[in-house]
Amino acid sequence: MRLHDRVFLLLGGTGGIGKALVEPLIRAGAKVIVASRQPEGLARLSGVSAVHLDLAAPDLEHQLVRLSEAYPDIDGVIHCAGQNYFASLGELPVTAIDDQLMVNLRSAMLVARHFAPRFEAAGYGALVFVGSTFGSIGFPGYTAYCATKFGVRGFSEALRRELADTPVQVVYVAPRATATAMNPEAVNELNHALGNKMDAPEAVAAQILKAMENDDLRRFLGWPEKLFVVINGILPRIVDKAMLKQLPVIRRFLNSEVLS
Repeated sequence: MRLHDRVFLLLGGTGGIGKALVEPLIRAGAKVIVASRQPEGLARLSGVSAVHLDLAAPDLEHQLVRLSEAYPDIDGVIHCAGQNYFASLGELPVTAIDDQLMVNLRSAMLVARHFAPRFEAAGYGALVFVGSTFGSIGFPGYTAYCATKFGVRGFSEALRRELADTPVQVVYVAPRATATAMNPEAVNELNHALGNKMDAPEAVAAQILKAMENDDLRRFLGWPEKLFVVINGILPRIVDKAMLKQLPVIRRFLNSEVLS
């Protein structure tokens, strides 16, 4: 995938992995449109435009129409937006379930629904979805988040196959645990207790760009996480047993968001 002279709409570009993508895209010669609910708070950089877009809004479809009219040159979308909430299902607020469904999954589907036909008509375009290792491995305390990320992985796979005879590229990248402000301190402590490695957002952003430049269909990040994804798909009972051993440690940190 060529990055130079492309115009990318970046969703989730105000923090974490998305924010780390902005400058590398600019250095690669792309123009970036960062969508946010509060675009006025974004730093002004050459080659970067800030626009209003509320991914959780019921009228997201109409917002996308207005956005396309204002920026008709968009020829790529990077969906890097996401919300998570670490809690047992019984303690998970309904609003947290709804927010994750709306932002993580529904918005990805509506964005693709809006842009895929436009890219196909134009003869080129790319849809890049940033998923998660938890889109392949269910993890205690992240039931809703895993459900949405499993959905993003399945959706992107089905969409890629649906558009296989078109010029539209569909790329899926699944990072492992990443050190972003989205993680509460309890999650950082849990990862430390379990010995889970956490990647810097800049390292993940570099891998996303490599996946785009190499025309990867999918890219899973981190070792041994990539191996666990394969094992979980073939022999899930092995992962079940490993998770059962970890469960007492996980329960020490579970629901701290709810109780704090």
